[in-house]
Amino acid sequence: MKKYLTLILLLALGFQGDLFAQESVPPHIKDHITYPVLDFAPWVGVMPIENPAMPYDPSLDYKIAIDVYGTVKDSTKMHSAFTEIARTYNLHIANGVPADKIEIVTVIHGGMSLAAGTNEAYQEKYGIDNPNILAIKELEKVGVKFLMCGQSMSFWNIPAESITPEVKIAVSAKTSFVMLDQMGFSYLNVSED
Repeated sequence: MKKYLTLILLLALGFQGDLFAQESVPPHIKDHITYPVLDFAPWVGVMPIENPAMPYDPSLDYKIAIDVYGTVKDSTKMHSAFTEIARTYNLHIANGVPADKIEIVTVIHGGMSLAAGTNEAYQEKYGIDNPNILAIKELEKVGVKFLMCGQSMSFWNIPAESITPEVKIAVSAKTSFVMLDQMGFSYLNVSED
């Protein structure tokens, strides 16, 4: 029996080590990765590139509509879509784009609607504080705007008061993307699903 318990313990510890490894940057980039503005998670950093093709062009507008959809796969961790939004912002800063020329609107829909819940709503659903709120608040500080699909909220039975106040409720993701396109925003999908 002791052999089995020892084996189970070793397997559990090995699995846990793999989880921690996924959240940190690999050794070969650790000393090179930079965090131009946002640094709330390891993977929001960027690698410096010398003499890049397509450097900052002051004649362009850097307007990005980011699509966030899918499901909350691990309720205990910040969803990777939020780190990708931050990385997108940091990449533009690293490429020389001034902060006042970057305009990002994130549209959250589908099962990801649950990821933008208040701590109270998240605790009710998952039993813990919402790990995504840190990212949402930090991104809002640099000007990122968040829209929530009202249709997804209805389908998922999420009341408006359950959504963190940084996120504004739109009629739908579809109507938001059409309007953002007409306003000159480039579409960017950062979701894994």
